[in-house]
Amino acid sequence: MRTQQTEQREQREQTETRSSIAVVTGAGSGIGRAVAVELLGAGWSVALAGRRLGTLEETAALVPDGAALPVRTDVSQPDDVAALFAAAVDRFGRVDLLFNNAGTFGPGGVPVEELPYDAWRHVVDTNLNGAFLCAQAAYRQMKEQDPQGGRIINNGSISAHTPRPFSVAYTATKHALTGLTKSLSLDGRAYNIAVGQIDIGNAATDMTARMQTGALQANGEVAVEPVMDAADVARTVRHMAELPLKANVQFATVLATAMPYVGRG
Repeated sequence: MRTQQTEQREQREQTETRSSIAVVTGAGSGIGRAVAVELLGAGWSVALAGRRLGTLEETAALVPDGAALPVRTDVSQPDDVAALFAAAVDRFGRVDLLFNNAGTFGPGGVPVEELPYDAWRHVVDTNLNGAFLCAQAAYRQMKEQDPQGGRIINNGSISAHTPRPFSVAYTATKHALTGLTKSLSLDGRAYNIAVGQIDIGNAATDMTARMQTGALQANGEVAVEPVMDAADVARTVRHMAELPLKANVQFATVLATAMPYVGRG
């Protein structure tokens, strides 16, 4: 005769052995691609979100046996975000992790008085509004699914704490993302939703290519800066993602060891 304890134990075992489900935004390149590949290689099922379907398919092809679902998504568009999460749930059944990664630096080296409003708006729409829309959709799904809960990891930046010269739009959005992380973390407690943030400095991606040829410093000099492998960041994200929900890395900072961050300026 089956007891209630037996049924509960079997249900726990099924939950523990099923594949975990992630949504990774900005998965067509850079940090997003590295994290998606790391998760797929570890057996996660991953919905890959980004503006260009072709690059998402290239990411999926890096782990041929992985359970990947490329979904063309503009995170600044509410309908696109809703469709992304609907597709993930339809394919995989739930969402255990959102890596809220999509972002843009915007036009670099432009003084604040010369920054076009359209450029400012594009950075805000992608980095902040897009992060909010994805977090909101993930929050709704995690609250209603059974078992309840999940994890959101926001991709912040070293610039969430210390800006670079002529980076007003990027820096403002990354500071705002820290507030988003804290508010979501607080509001998610009642629903077993853990929210943290990873602040990354000088990972080797297209966005940081200029670091290896020379970047403007706070003192006006131009200097080459060290970079690190994006795979090192991906392993850190995976560690955060695979913690039990009763544990949370609230903020993590991963950076090239010798980059000018501590003492910048």
